[in-house]
Amino acid sequence: MPGIIDSIALIVSSLATTTFAANALYLGTYAAITAGLTLGASFIQGAFASKPEVPKPDDGSYNLKQSVPSLPYVLGRVKKGSDYVFLEETSGTAHHIMVWAGHRIHQFVQHYLHDDKVTLNVDGGVTDPGHYDKDGVSFVHIKTKLGLNAETAYSEVVTAFPTIWNNNCRGDGLASVYMRVSTVDQKDFLDVFPNQMPEHSAVGDGALLYDPRKDSTQGGSGAHRYTNPNTWEFSKNLALMRLWHLCHPVGGKMSYENMYLPDWQNAADVCDENVTNRTGGTEKRYHGGFWFRASNDPIEVGRIMDEAAELVVYERADGKIGVHAGEFVTPDVRLTAEAIYSIRVDKNKRRANTVLGVRGRYVNTAKDYITEDAAIYGDPYAVVDDNTERTRTFENAAIQSHNHCQRKQKLTFVRANARKVSVVADSTADGARDIPYRRFVTVHYPSRGLAEATIEITSSVTIDLRNMRISFSGILVNSSLYDFNAATEEGEPGESVEPLPDSGVPVPVDFAATIQTEVVSGGATAAFINATWDFVDDTLTYELEYDRTSGSTGVQSVFSQAGDTQVRSGYLVDGEEYKVRLRAWGGGTKSEWTDYIFLTATADPVAPGAVVSVSVTPAAGQATFQWTAPNSANYYACRIYINTTNDLGTATLAATEYGPPSATDLRVVTSLAAGTYYGWLRSINPSGVPGTAVATGSFVVT
Repeated sequence: MPGIIDSIALIVSSLATTTFAANALYLGTYAAITAGLTLGASFIQGAFASKPEVPKPDDGSYNLKQSVPSLPYVLGRVKKGSDYVFLEETSGTAHHIMVWAGHRIHQFVQHYLHDDKVTLNVDGGVTDPGHYDKDGVSFVHIKTKLGLNAETAYSEVVTAFPTIWNNNCRGDGLASVYMRVSTVDQKDFLDVFPNQMPEHSAVGDGALLYDPRKDSTQGGSGAHRYTNPNTWEFSKNLALMRLWHLCHPVGGKMSYENMYLPDWQNAADVCDENVTNRTGGTEKRYHGGFWFRASNDPIEVGRIMDEAAELVVYERADGKIGVHAGEFVTPDVRLTAEAIYSIRVDKNKRRANTVLGVRGRYVNTAKDYITEDAAIYGDPYAVVDDNTERTRTFENAAIQSHNHCQRKQKLTFVRANARKVSVVADSTADGARDIPYRRFVTVHYPSRGLAEATIEITSSVTIDLRNMRISFSGILVNSSLYDFNAATEEGEPGESVEPLPDSGVPVPVDFAATIQTEVVSGGATAAFINATWDFVDDTLTYELEYDRTSGSTGVQSVFSQAGDTQVRSGYLVDGEEYKVRLRAWGGGTKSEWTDYIFLTATADPVAPGAVVSVSVTPAAGQATFQWTAPNSANYYACRIYINTTNDLGTATLAATEYGPPSATDLRVVTSLAAGTYYGWLRSINPSGVPGTAVATGSFVVT
């Protein structure tokens, strides 16, 4: 419309900025507002082109595999996955290279595999959770690079794939993660990798930011220089993030020379102010973090930061870009009834427009950066009226504090229910020309109920040069707009669902093992182990492992049927001692072993008869023992015990003589020192089960 210039000096992107107006801010010109001047229809069409939405925090929980992903940018501290640039396998080892951020970052804080926090040793090996580390061998290794201007290639990949990856594959300026995953034995695969191939994500501190407060050439104190990113530092300050974004190629594409830095210094100070939360602790007023991609709409990215920090970015009269901080400023522009041509006051008392409560969602950094519901601000059940807008939802990807979210919910509540005002005033009145550069103005119009009322401007300011009028819209607020008493207003968030730790397959309960016998072919008996345990679930099977303590035959094992509560071993070597243990299997994974039980194989538990006709004939340094074997089919041998006292319990086994039943036998025991001795002869069966001991009485060796 001829004669009308819509001022874009005030860009309230956190409240009511249109995509069109915000594009004009990024261009730094009024031309986009005045139709037909500099920009053609092609730009107007492009300004409204749809671009990908900014990722939600939960969108970063997985790694992206695609040909040419758009570069990710990280501001503040966030948890996210990465973009694959390399994934190959050789000799049973998979090599992953992933880009976590498309720029230099400050540091990696915590690595995750799936949902588990991991602990790394000095070589990058995962030692916790323990299932990735078996017998002191780490099957997953993680290494990182911060994205310096000149990086070095991952040497492990260069060595493994020299034909496709060399030392020139450095990844300059890309914060990356290298993960090496080694294969394991098939029976241990699901124990080491219960969720299959590990899925990596990480918490990290993102981009380094320029802080004009630390630049001694801009009225600050320090070595920061906007011309030298190597002097910048990491920060969670949302105002500094917004300043970075306006001056970055993925954002406003402006230069720091075009920024009115005193405004940005003040905004950064406001963001760094301490506030008290509901627990009595302190935190920064407007700190946070989020990530986005280069392909995301810069208007939307900027809106997230403006909304989270209550920033209002605007163009000053001198053409520089300033910012109104998230604080109340006493207005220095006052419009009276004499300077106002028309005024419309909407008391906003309609029930359909009344917001009873505001629901909020924020990123909980204490719970692995999941998005949670904050406490409801207000009372959504205060009025029973189906026409009432009971609640409004506030959500911002950059907010990482419940207190921060609650403060924003209160502001949303206040602004939704505030009286709305539209003003048309004389542009030549005192202070009227400063309105486009102010966030708050005072309006004194008693006849409309506005006595020294404070208005927060929520629209673009329009100047009509033909009629010398200025018009704007806003809401009525007071100086307590940003006041917040956490003790009474913050509320307590609801409990979020936390996944229970995987307890794995349960260890067998009440494990018991006994030696049992059965008759085999030829009438002989053989021993085996019978193991029992308590029933837990039909899906579980059990593995019984047994081995001779001498280790001469090696470990053997047998499996039960699903749902069974017992299993037996194969036949054992008679008379040998065995160690036995049990574990459960379910879903391809296994439990821990039970403790060992030690058993001696006994194929024949029946003791033979005692030897008879026992005698001993001593001589110099020796003694000859003679006996007649019992008429027992299971007689196997006779054991000779000798002691210097008449006590079988402490006697020493001197010899074992094998022979048939009913036969007369003898054995000479030599190397005896001179002295008085006592002897006992005891029959045994093939399983070593002894018969009754028969004493020889005392005898003297010369």
